Amino acid sequence: MTIEPGDLYRLEPGADMLTAATLVQAIPGFIDAGSAVNLAVSQLLDSLEHEVVVRFDHDVLIDYRSRRPRLTFNEDHYEDYVAPELVLYRMTDSDGISFLLLAGPEPDFLWDRFTEAMLDLVTRFEVQRSVGLLGIPMAMPHTRPVTVTSHATRPGLVSGANLWRGKVAVPASLGALLEIRLGDAGLDGFGFAAHVPYYLAESDYPAASAALLEATAASTGLSLPLGDLIEAGTRVVAAADEQLAGNEEIARVVSTLERQFDALTTEGGDTGIAELSTLSAEDIGAQVERFLAQHDEDGSTPES
Repeated sequence: MTIEPGDLYRLEPGADMLTAATLVQAIPGFIDAGSAVNLAVSQLLDSLEHEVVVRFDHDVLIDYRSRRPRLTFNEDHYEDYVAPELVLYRMTDSDGISFLLLAGPEPDFLWDRFTEAMLDLVTRFEVQRSVGLLGIPMAMPHTRPVTVTSHATRPGLVSGANLWRGKVAVPASLGALLEIRLGDAGLDGFGFAAHVPYYLAESDYPAASAALLEATAASTGLSLPLGDLIEAGTRVVAAADEQLAGNEEIARVVSTLERQFDALTTEGGDTGIAELSTLSAEDIGAQVERFLAQHDEDGSTPES
């Protein structure tokens, strides 16, 4: 039996009357450094009124064996099975403006048909712009403000110059593919990737989530509350300072990253991230891996 794009989702009652100018797609793919996207989604769902308007067929889209759902074994029986949920929410921002939020696990299968289904929904709900969120590990120090890389289906759609310059091959993600397909259809799609310090990529990094929501709000006009993300981010930085204080090797890495970042962001500077070579990515990666392994063993990885 052939599965058509329309077979992949089900509209909830009343959804056919909905319109929303903005779609925020937050489906982490191969990476979610600092849990930046997941924390942003939690912040939105905890802070804003919302309802599910579309449910996608996870039995068709998700590979259960690669990402096994959780359940509980209670003495002599199983319970509390939690099925994966990939849904489209109708959200209401702090000013009463409706927008859509696509959240849940990235589909493992049928990417082309899923993007076709999303294009159908974009047309149905009269979406004018789609915004993708991502968190990526970068050679950035935790002692400096979080920066973001922006991207779009056409020039001028998002403002500001990226610190990153150059070309790099990366694993594909469904969010990136959806942005490409939106552009192919002549629709506006853009997104932001928050830069998370390499050495904290495995820990929650709320400052990156705050940066994603701030960039989204600035580019769409939505009013998105940050809640305690800023305060939580400050606590993480303080915890990282404490953890790193006794590790001279990582302290040297952070110091080098600080010098690179400051040189990069100094007025008049024209060096892109891709061109910085004071410390190679391989050197950073090797030292970071040793740091993370050490703190995984003693249970002292910084937490939010």
